[in-house]
Amino acid sequence: EEFMKKADDKFVQHYTGLHNFQLVKSVYDFVASKEQNTKLSAFQEFMVTLIKLRHNSSSQDLAYRFDVSSSTISRILLKWLIALDVKLKPLIMWPERDELRATMPNCFQESFGDKVAVVIDCFEVFIERPSNLLARSCTWSSYKHHNTIKLLIGITPQGVVSYISDAWGGRVSDKYLTEHCGILGKLLPGDVILADRGFDIRDSVGMRQAKLHIPAFTRGKKQLTAMEIEETRSIANVRIHVERVIGTVRQKYKILQETLPIDFVTIRAGEECPLIDRIVTVCCALSNICNSVVPFD
Repeated sequence: EEFMKKADDKFVQHYTGLHNFQLVKSVYDFVASKEQNTKLSAFQEFMVTLIKLRHNSSSQDLAYRFDVSSSTISRILLKWLIALDVKLKPLIMWPERDELRATMPNCFQESFGDKVAVVIDCFEVFIERPSNLLARSCTWSSYKHHNTIKLLIGITPQGVVSYISDAWGGRVSDKYLTEHCGILGKLLPGDVILADRGFDIRDSVGMRQAKLHIPAFTRGKKQLTAMEIEETRSIANVRIHVERVIGTVRQKYKILQETLPIDFVTIRAGEECPLIDRIVTVCCALSNICNSVVPFD
C-alpha cells in the first residue's frame, strides 16, 4: 500500500484502470472487510483482483508475483469478486427522470429533446467451447463465429452505465434478450430509448407508453426519405457514445477481451450467479466512477 501511495498516476492506472491512488484507496476502504485468511494483506488481495480484471493475468503469474500458490490466488479472486459485486452493484443504477433531464448533454437535446432515458446495445465475450452439446449450441454466436456469452448494456445520455443484464448464451437475439432481461420494466411513459437496427422492439416499448428510435431499415427500399436520413444520422451521432462506453470498459478491463474458461460461466455450488455476471458488474461499476466519455458542451 505504501508503494502504491508513492507511485504516479500512470502506474496506478496501468495496473488498476482507476485514475489515481486516492480513488483506488476509496474503493478499497468501501469494500474491504476485516476477514483475513491468507498471508497477503487485505490491500494486496484487493490489488490481485484489480490486476486480474485489468490484465487478465493467469493465476500462476499472479502467484509468482505475490509469492503464494495459484490455488490461493483463485480463492482470493472468488472472495473479492463477490465482495466487489455486492458493494459496487448500487453504482449501476437507473437514475430518476428529473436527474436525467437536468443534466442532459447538448448532443442529445438537439436531436431528441430531454426525453432520452437510455441507449442500449449488446456485447459479447468469448468463452471456451463447452463439452455439453446443448450448452455448445446455446452459446454459439453466428455473428462472432465463436462460443460466446451475450449481455445487454444500457447507458444514460450522460455516458454512465445504468443497466447491465445477466449473461445469456451468444445464440440469443438482441430483441429476445431485451424483451426478457427486465430493462423494459424500468421505462416510464414518455421515455425515449435509442438502439440499433437489431433491436426491433417497438411494440414491446410501446406497451410501456415509451418510444423507440432505431435507424431506418434500407431493405426493400431504393432510398431513404430525407426525414429517415436525418433521424438515422441523429441516432448514429449519439449512439456512438454507447459504443465508446462499451469500448472503454473492455479496453480498460482486458478480462472482457479474452476467452473465458467454462467455470466462469457456470454457477458454482452455493452461488446464486456465475462469476462472469459478477465480473461484468464490477468492471462497469468501476468504469462509472471514472470520467465520462460523453461531452456535456
